[in-house]
Amino acid sequence: MPSRGAIVMTTIIPKDHPRYESLIIRERLVDGFKAGIVCEEGLIAHGRGEAFDYLLGERTIEPAMTATRVAVAAMLAAKHPVISVNGNSAALVPDELVRLSEKIGAPLEVNLFHRTEDRVDKIIHHLETHGAKNVLGKKAEARIPGISHERAKVCKEGIYSADVVLVPLEDGDRCEALVNMNKKVIAIDLNPLSRTAQTASVTIVDNVARAIPNMIKLVDEMKTLPESELGHMRTSYDNKAMLEEVIRRIKML
Repeated sequence: MPSRGAIVMTTIIPKDHPRYESLIIRERLVDGFKAGIVCEEGLIAHGRGEAFDYLLGERTIEPAMTATRVAVAAMLAAKHPVISVNGNSAALVPDELVRLSEKIGAPLEVNLFHRTEDRVDKIIHHLETHGAKNVLGKKAEARIPGISHERAKVCKEGIYSADVVLVPLEDGDRCEALVNMNKKVIAIDLNPLSRTAQTASVTIVDNVARAIPNMIKLVDEMKTLPESELGHMRTSYDNKAMLEEVIRRIKML
């Protein structure tokens, strides 16, 4: 019998299927929905992102990899980085989120727009079954100023106190509010035109299923680099220029 909130793949997809990776992602989200981790709106959001992934060739393009390097440099330099987790990211990359959290020393915090305490519990339990420890989000005693909905609820020792926040997937108003709190926000968003992408300090225009594994690999490569080199990556980066390059590439299709 599956444990509470567990995701169990219910469809067998042959690995030689031409759209294997995309179909696996869809199945993980559907099974996450059945387990109470993903909400209905999360399925709609994924479909919107998948459309942009088609335009990008379902691959990590060079501007996205550049942003990923800058994101890793920012998290390595952070005093208190935090990784925000929603239902979709928990369903798609739980193992990878846990590994990145451990490598960076950044706690995971569950933060949801469609928040119920039952869903928070299920996501925390799901992450714990994948090896996570001390997942934040249950005790959300602080609020992000300027937001009236449930995503304003955060942990005081987590997102509220963080200097760098990694936000996988779209989250426009909270992204803007966190930037207004003088936090560096790293967003993973396939839509380069979204408020999230346009507002974030660093935007990785990529599928979260590729971006988080890329970040894990880069941590191992970059953690021994001198601070001067990491600092140059951060200070020379122009997020607006990166987004313009991604949009230019899409228009060329």
